Amino acid sequence: MRFQAVYAPAVLSLGLLVACSGGGDGEGPIVPPPPAPVEYVEKHMPSGWWGDAQKLEEGRKLFLGETNPDVNCASCHGKDGKPVKAGATDFRNPERMKLYSDAVWFWRISEGVPNTKMKGWKSKLSDDDRWKLVLFERNFGLPGKVWSVEKNQWVEAGAK
Repeated sequence: MRFQAVYAPAVLSLGLLVACSGGGDGEGPIVPPPPAPVEYVEKHMPSGWWGDAQKLEEGRKLFLGETNPDVNCASCHGKDGKPVKAGATDFRNPERMKLYSDAVWFWRISEGVPNTKMKGWKSKLSDDDRWKLVLFERNFGLPGKVWSVEKNQWVEAGAK
């Protein structure tokens, strides 16, 4: 009985701390990703692509594994950007996703994310296909936003 009186509140508090510490999305605190390495820092969405409906649709098909069955982002990140596998980034969280420049996003798709299950896709996808994924994926958490190289941030489309 004494064990329950002394340790139960501590165990309950620890459980609440663990359950509530992820900012609500299970991914932990929202912190900026590392900066893109030198070979990626100057890479940006190809000119004219932000508003290209055909490229967006091609990105959707890539994301869902319809174009290349070896690549199916939705199998981890979910068809709607809500992760279906533990550890996958929730693309619907705008506070997290606004911290990823287009160059960082492209780099992570290309090279993968160290110490996670996210592998790099540059051996299976062309540069254009990886940009189509960036174009599609940003719509989950940043709809209507485009990356402004001049402002170094996501801005409303048309507000560059």
